[in-house]
Amino acid sequence: MAQRPSPVRGMRDVLPDAAERRQRLQATIHHVFSRFGYRPIETPALEDLRFLESGQGGENEKLIFKTLRRGLALDQITETSALADAGLRFDLTVPLARFYATNAPELPSPFRAVQIGPVWRAERPQRGRYRQFTQCDIDILGEPSLLAEIELLSAGSQALAAVGLTEFTIRLNHRGLLTELLGACGFAAESHPRVLIVVDKLDKIGPEGVERELARDRHPTPAVSALTEVLAQADTATTCEQVARLLPPGVAETAIEELRTITDAVVLPETAPKATLVLDVSLVRGMGYYTGPIFEVAAPGLGSSIAGGGRYDEMIGRIGGQHTPACGFSIGFERLAEVLAPATVDHATRLALLWREEQDLGAVAAHAFRLRAQGHIVETIRVSGRGKGVYKRLGAAGFDLVAQALDDAEPRPLST
Repeated sequence: MAQRPSPVRGMRDVLPDAAERRQRLQATIHHVFSRFGYRPIETPALEDLRFLESGQGGENEKLIFKTLRRGLALDQITETSALADAGLRFDLTVPLARFYATNAPELPSPFRAVQIGPVWRAERPQRGRYRQFTQCDIDILGEPSLLAEIELLSAGSQALAAVGLTEFTIRLNHRGLLTELLGACGFAAESHPRVLIVVDKLDKIGPEGVERELARDRHPTPAVSALTEVLAQADTATTCEQVARLLPPGVAETAIEELRTITDAVVLPETAPKATLVLDVSLVRGMGYYTGPIFEVAAPGLGSSIAGGGRYDEMIGRIGGQHTPACGFSIGFERLAEVLAPATVDHATRLALLWREEQDLGAVAAHAFRLRAQGHIVETIRVSGRGKGVYKRLGAAGFDLVAQALDDAEPRPLST
């Protein structure tokens, strides 16, 4: 027997029930975002590697699916870097920055954008993590004030509540706070990017693991000890006052005040009574493009975040030459869909219109049209012979109502 074909590892097929549910979830999220003034845009799946490999995408730049140059003569290639000139986008933020640098003259400022679409990363698949997955992003470009962060967190939390998430925690930090903390501990400025990559692993390896990796990288022992002491107490400092007491005197006062402004102004949804917003000095976010406040959203049942984002004021200027403040919020759709119970999305009512071969097809089609005009979702189902077992099969297929073609009787529940 031939082996059943399967998708490429890390990719997956989505069956009709799941696809419908995903579409309804995405439509709900998009509707909430549109109420906050975000306008839809679309960007290509492929982007120039000059932008994708700008050094701002952190570890994700190692996970790019690259495409061979068109018309490539392999016998003339002397360097592997000349094989590819484009790659599949690994997030929606870098393409957005390129999009804005390209189209800024035709766009208002500030500009609010919403994108919902697939991205690709060549990583090891695991629960809730695929090589192709969907992100739901909102961004505000051209707004330098903290109102951008406040609006993004308010809109993002409203969207999560709208799809049925009643309990989640927004963790908030500031890249400026992290930079000042590393300097106060004694780390040289040029070592900060590498140190932050290690600190970003705190949830997985703990303070002891962070200390071991930093020591292995031969950072100064006093600096490593000072930093890990702060990280070990991060869970106990969840308010601005507690963070200020945890940090060395005089460190990150401006950043803490900005975080205070955000926490005081964000409006959490009343329909998510267990939603909270806390500070977390250990939060890093893996991307190298963040420049200010950063945030992640965690929910019970998942070890990793379901949403995140932050301020990235320098990216558009590096791509397009004109400095543009920017801030974004991204929902990891696969993880969100996984943590939500199926019952959180209403199932659309489906009606089976039964017909037989001897009936006039035009009349059957007209009958189906009338039922659809009444608001029903109608599928025409051919019945042969005595129709034995047809109702059982319809129930297994998820139909809710049934009607006989050319019968003027009202559709009836399948269970009757």
